[in-house]
Amino acid sequence: MQSGKRVGVVDLTKGELGTRGTVETRKAEAETASKVMGLEIRENLGFKDGFFINDREHQVEIIKKIRQYQPEIVLINAIYDRHPDHGKGAQLVSDACFLSGLIKIDTGQEAWRPKQVYHYIQDREMEPSFVVDISDYIDEKMEAVKAYKTQFFDPDSDEPETYISKPEFIEAIRSRASNMGHRIGVRYGEGFVAQKTVGVRDISELI
Repeated sequence: MQSGKRVGVVDLTKGELGTRGTVETRKAEAETASKVMGLEIRENLGFKDGFFINDREHQVEIIKKIRQYQPEIVLINAIYDRHPDHGKGAQLVSDACFLSGLIKIDTGQEAWRPKQVYHYIQDREMEPSFVVDISDYIDEKMEAVKAYKTQFFDPDSDEPETYISKPEFIEAIRSRASNMGHRIGVRYGEGFVAQKTVGVRDISELI
């Protein structure tokens, strides 16, 4: 990525219950979005869409990935959201991040706990803990979102209309980024929610 950090995505499900598109089209769209974002890693754990739960079996699978890649920062779904999988996934991954640091959980790997876990703000409005200036990357963000073309407005599609397939939904994504940017005096911003207090070594980092 532009800052020199390695970035990857581990998807929990294949989206097989989605009203529009198929597992195959979702996979192809994810690959396109990954190229736009410049990801080094993209994996899918294949949990059951809509029916995965926060239990030992699912936690261990995520712990294995955390210990394999040893991320310093983990970005996960909104704490609560319109889609129940988002809130469930957020708590599942958050719990796994903590448990991954416990040496008595044996996966044959070195224990590892990320330094920070931050939540996206998705459909539901939330007060951000902090906002990142994404003004230079808004076009890439929108291109990555639109890569999931079966899910969004297409005048030629004969699939059922959904909450996110209306033309105004894409407009709302850019509008939210504009509103977040306005809060910190930039053109576009991305808000995140932290479950614990965020600390800095130097106050000038907050400029």
